Amino acid sequence: MLATSFFESGAIGYMLRGGIFMWPILILGVLGAGVMIERYRSLKMLERGDDALRREVSDLLTADKVEEAVALCDQKQGAVAAILANGVRKYLVLRRLGHDPGRIEEQVLKSMEGYSSHIVAAMERHLPILATVSSVAPMLGFLGTVQGMIVSFGNVVQTMGEKNIVEAAAGGIEVALITTAFGLVVGIPAFIGFNYFTSVINGFILQVERSAAELIETITLQMTLGPDSSPPPP
Repeated sequence: MLATSFFESGAIGYMLRGGIFMWPILILGVLGAGVMIERYRSLKMLERGDDALRREVSDLLTADKVEEAVALCDQKQGAVAAILANGVRKYLVLRRLGHDPGRIEEQVLKSMEGYSSHIVAAMERHLPILATVSSVAPMLGFLGTVQGMIVSFGNVVQTMGEKNIVEAAAGGIEVALITTAFGLVVGIPAFIGFNYFTSVINGFILQVERSAAELIETITLQMTLGPDSSPPPP
């Protein structure tokens, strides 16, 4: 008796009464929750402020302390620090090889863009799964509702004349709507999570573009004016 009441009440009762489409929706819900937790933990590092690092790197390059700028970027954690380290290291190597300033700027920018694209691709990992969950879960819910309505009206036809039509259909319709509600419960958070993570990644891309522009500007000024033009140390 207790086991029967346990399975007929609460979330488990809704799952059992909702029909076969409740189980794939449940799987999608677990999958979507796992992706949101994993992406939140992975993208948490993007919230760190990198303005101070960009200023320090710019000051070191202006003073022609390229090795110190590379070491500073290597000491810091975060995606922006890694991209800056890639660009400054590329600048150091090309300058030592004696490339002309125009080619150095082009190669540094290309190197930073290529490196950042790999980081962005890593950040967008599993987001297509979240987008799929946000779309498929409500659709499965609607499909379960349609299937339940078909069964419900089939029961109405079978009991025609034996009981009230509304009474015959009400129970089936109530059960059929459970799949729609459950699908929306799974799909809406997944949709919100997908848009949130996308906005975080877009903000990071803007930071990378800003960092690349500031680094190229600093390199251009440093190569144009030369180390002798930097202000003397106090």
